[in-house]
Amino acid sequence: MRTPRPRSLAGQLFAMQVVLVAAIVGGFALFSYVMDRTQAEETARRQTTATATAVADHPSVVTAVRSADPTALLQPYTERLRQDAGVDFVVVMTPDGRRWTHPEPGQIGHVYLGHIDEARKGRTVSETYTGTLGPSVRTVAPVRDGSGRTVALVSAGITIDKISEQLGKQVTALLGMAGAALALGGLGTYLVNARLRRHTHGMNAAELSRMHDYHKATLHAVREGLLMLDGQRRIALINDGARELLGLGPDAVGRGAGELGLPPGLTGALLGSEPRVDELHLTADRVLVVSTQPVVGGERRGTVVTLRDHTELQSLTGELDSERGFTQALRAQAHEAANRLHTVVSLIELGRVDEAVEFATAELELAQVLTDRVVTAVGEPVLAALLLGKAAQANESGVELVLTEDSRIDDGVLPPWLPARDLVTVLGNLIDNAVEASSAPRPSGTPAAPSGTAAEPSPGAVAASGTAAEPSPGAVAMSGTGSGTGGATGAGAGGGAATAAHVRAAVARPRVEVTARADRDELVLRVRDTGPGFGPGDAEAVFTRGWSTRGPGRGLGLALVRQAAHRGGGTVEAARSPYGGAEFTVRLPLRTSEAGT
Repeated sequence: MRTPRPRSLAGQLFAMQVVLVAAIVGGFALFSYVMDRTQAEETARRQTTATATAVADHPSVVTAVRSADPTALLQPYTERLRQDAGVDFVVVMTPDGRRWTHPEPGQIGHVYLGHIDEARKGRTVSETYTGTLGPSVRTVAPVRDGSGRTVALVSAGITIDKISEQLGKQVTALLGMAGAALALGGLGTYLVNARLRRHTHGMNAAELSRMHDYHKATLHAVREGLLMLDGQRRIALINDGARELLGLGPDAVGRGAGELGLPPGLTGALLGSEPRVDELHLTADRVLVVSTQPVVGGERRGTVVTLRDHTELQSLTGELDSERGFTQALRAQAHEAANRLHTVVSLIELGRVDEAVEFATAELELAQVLTDRVVTAVGEPVLAALLLGKAAQANESGVELVLTEDSRIDDGVLPPWLPARDLVTVLGNLIDNAVEASSAPRPSGTPAAPSGTAAEPSPGAVAASGTAAEPSPGAVAMSGTGSGTGGATGAGAGGGAATAAHVRAAVARPRVEVTARADRDELVLRVRDTGPGFGPGDAEAVFTRGWSTRGPGRGLGLALVRQAAHRGGGTVEAARSPYGGAEFTVRLPLRTSEAGT
């Protein structure tokens, strides 16, 4: 047999509140009845005392007592007084208790029923006693003559039946008020519990408790961040994942979304009223995917926010993009190598063996010099591979990638808190942006570098197609093997072989200059380009997510660069390069005390 479902929490509270209200109203009614009865008896006692003492102090009573027929004089007087005073009887009697007056004439001459000993001694006394008219509250007072001698006694009383009649009227009114209070309390309780039933969806206490337990367990089990804001945009609920992703402490609940110290873009997403789906936002250390959904139920009740950590995925995506670029560059170089191989074969078939050997060895020599220079200057294998790959990509885009002479990073010099992945993020994004900016179409007649700055490379420099814009002595132009035969020959033969035509071509060719240097205390990564650069007031804005001169949907790379630099405890600065483009300098500490571990 199916167990009946327990009453809902609202129903249980309603029943409990009705019983409680009824008990309170009933208790108050009983207390009021007892107090009213006590007060009614006290009022009757004061009234009978006032009547009895008034009669005893009246001079005519003493005169009547001394007359031959006291009853004839006192009976009419006491009856009028009884009616005027609102008492049930006024009895005047001899000191030994024999009545001179009574509301029932048949009782005149009989002995008074009650205690009169204290009154005979000159004291006024009150009591509740059953007499000829039934139980009554009565007061007995002595009548004294001029010498102070007690010559008679006066008793005035009100029956209990009359007191009960008066109390009954009060109780009727009290019960009416109690009933009205009970009905009003029951109606208020019903309305309150009806609202409670709607809010609790008719669930009972056990179901609510179980839901709370499941809710709490779910919050702690979910690895993604979950944040609930109330209508005033204060944090109403936050799980462990959201605390970790946003870097919030245990006092986060109750704080406003604008008081959390989050980046402006993320703060705007939390304060916004419209729903958002999978928006990318950056904090100091993480890339977050943010979704928001307003909670609406007749009025705005708040917002539910979900947070997913996209940091690792974004880093892997960047690496995948780099690998895709490398693959495309290698495919292009393979195609170019096939062309050169066909040229060598054709030269041999034509009997031009010496020219074929010279053509092939010049290309190999340039490629080997390029590789040797990068590997010698950059001992960190990941960065060396990145530079060689980016050089090939730049060459395919028609951009000359130059490694400055002062670049040097020995293998093993980088500390463990600077992972190779972060360095790839920093240098890879800066080079990609520089190559893209430098390869952008420029207005007609605009040189890629300031005029008059071109110079022939110093002896021993390697350049695939000459140099440009005052290169550092001995800088290596890492343009791969796609410079053509003449460039390769000139590079292999030294700076003296570079013709004026080559130099002019170098001036016009887009250029990216890279510095990667590890000093004793810090790692310096600098990238300059010959692109259009940015405005004077944009040196800080360029690091904002979404800022880009290349159209919508861009502007994440530099934000990731700043984030990676922050993770390593370093800084990144933007400025105008000597070539008219942009220059970005990243400084990362190499000592534990300076690193932001």
